[in-house]
Amino acid sequence: MRTHKTSAWPLALVYLGLVVYASLYPFGPWRDQGNDPWVFLLAPWPKYWTGFDVVSNVLGYIPLGFFLALSALRSGHGRWSFALAVVPSSVLSLALETLQVYLPSRVPSNLDLLLNVAGAVTGAALAWGLERLGWLLRWSRFRESWFVEEARGALVLLALWPLALLFPARVPFGLGQVMERLEAALAQLLADSPFLEWLPVREIELQPLLPVTEWLCVVMGLLIPALLGYCVITQGVRRFWFVLMLVAVGVGVTALSTALSFAPEHAWVWLAPPVQKAVLTAIVLALLLLRLPERAAAALAVLALGAYLSLINQTNSGPYFEQTLFLWEQGQFIRFHGLAQWLGWLWPFAALLYVLSRVWGRGREP
Repeated sequence: MRTHKTSAWPLALVYLGLVVYASLYPFGPWRDQGNDPWVFLLAPWPKYWTGFDVVSNVLGYIPLGFFLALSALRSGHGRWSFALAVVPSSVLSLALETLQVYLPSRVPSNLDLLLNVAGAVTGAALAWGLERLGWLLRWSRFRESWFVEEARGALVLLALWPLALLFPARVPFGLGQVMERLEAALAQLLADSPFLEWLPVREIELQPLLPVTEWLCVVMGLLIPALLGYCVITQGVRRFWFVLMLVAVGVGVTALSTALSFAPEHAWVWLAPPVQKAVLTAIVLALLLLRLPERAAAALAVLALGAYLSLINQTNSGPYFEQTLFLWEQGQFIRFHGLAQWLGWLWPFAALLYVLSRVWGRGREP
């Protein structure tokens, strides 16, 4: 297979970072407990484990193995694709389990290591199977017909958008709300130091969103990824189908996030009439902009992201939202917390950098 510019390699790097975060969270307190770093390798099988632990450890490494193998296949190293996926994934899992020995809040396990390797093997086998069945060739043809030549950055961002939506948001599709937590983290970091006086203090406390502002955030939360797609999708009916798919994925993942937070029977509680109207408005606006030139779509996305981040960071979290975050950070969703939290915070800023590069670089990627 000839060499391609592939989105799989940057996706593999992003996912690797998220795996490291999820495995080592909360990053302290580090301490030597007097154990051999590799004692867990020869320890008996864990007595207490749940189906959730098994599934999450396997599923957590399937994307990593898949993206690494896919990177090798798309880069012309098909003969070594399986090894280039499984070996680094296994070494990574061993290193992370070893580091967990020094984290009292985490429990290293030989079962976790085995399940991680099994996930990587599954992901690599899936990529290899898709290549043997000709699906990668079909994807190449599909990409050439749907997207402009330099679309890798936008495709990576669009692929990460559903994962970012998994983390609970103050408003539906509300990513990038970082101001309140950033101020709290800086205050804690600079506590008992002279630098604390340098920290800017807001004169006006953050307030809850007004209904009209919340409605506008929902609209822009859906419209921004649509404009991001318009930056790289050729004009025509392809953009129409892209908008429908984007809305379906966004609504479905938001429902999944709500179900994980509040139980499956409450999965659609967020889709109240005001949110339904906002979603419909976003669809209408996206359809009206179907014929927008690619560079104009990038410029409009810059304006939308600037307004959106300004609005959503002028609100506080509220007690109910903080309780939801507590459930994710302390309960069984700690692994999902590590994978989704940073994406939920940083995705809009990464998208802003990307669309700025499209505007300044005359459509070229950074």
